[in-house]
Amino acid sequence: MGRAFEFRKARKMKRWGQMAKTFTRIGKDIAIAVKSGGPDPNSNSRLRAIMQNAKAANMPKANVENAIKRASSKDQEDYKEVVYEGYGQHGVAILVECTTDNTNRTVANVRSYFSKCGGSLGTSGMLDFIFDRKSVFKIANDGKTDIEELELELIDFGAEEVFLDEEANQINIYGEFTAFGALQKYFEEKGFELLHADFERIPTDTKQLTDEQAADIEKLIEKLEEDDDVQNVYHNMVS
Repeated sequence: MGRAFEFRKARKMKRWGQMAKTFTRIGKDIAIAVKSGGPDPNSNSRLRAIMQNAKAANMPKANVENAIKRASSKDQEDYKEVVYEGYGQHGVAILVECTTDNTNRTVANVRSYFSKCGGSLGTSGMLDFIFDRKSVFKIANDGKTDIEELELELIDFGAEEVFLDEEANQINIYGEFTAFGALQKYFEEKGFELLHADFERIPTDTKQLTDEQAADIEKLIEKLEEDDDVQNVYHNMVS
């Protein structure tokens, strides 16, 4: 049983680690949302969306409530959202979204990860031509919704692509960055079960890599994602 048990234990510990990291990220999202729009989810649409994401991630309700209380207090750290851009090995573009209370620490860490993995940190805005920022919504598939009809209706609200994810049994909607509020309001008013709502960076140009080359990039991505200040890592690698 020894080796199999240790394997299961390692997988479980890794899953717990990922869950803790997810909760930390959501906590920072809550802090920023509360600071900008207040602690009442009824009047703060961004906070409502983050609370829904927390529910989908199985974050305990008490944790969410405590995060909102902390964000409303004077003791809450003053978080800042920053984006770092650079290139990894093999010409792969990498964009790193961070939420931090110490930008000097964060940029030093991010730069060191790029350097150690054969990449280089660049200047702000250098990857604007590679990544489009989009609103992304995922709603439960009730089996009754006509995807084509939904897409036609959502175009007026800024949606650009609507499709069924059969594996996850959910409907994914991608829209303009500025359409987030209008789309969220539509789903809430129509009574759709919202599973996830956020922004993503979608590459408009991709790099085809071999498995060995992809492994080089994955080392960098793993180092970045392990950093507590890093919220999301995007790349244009295809392997």
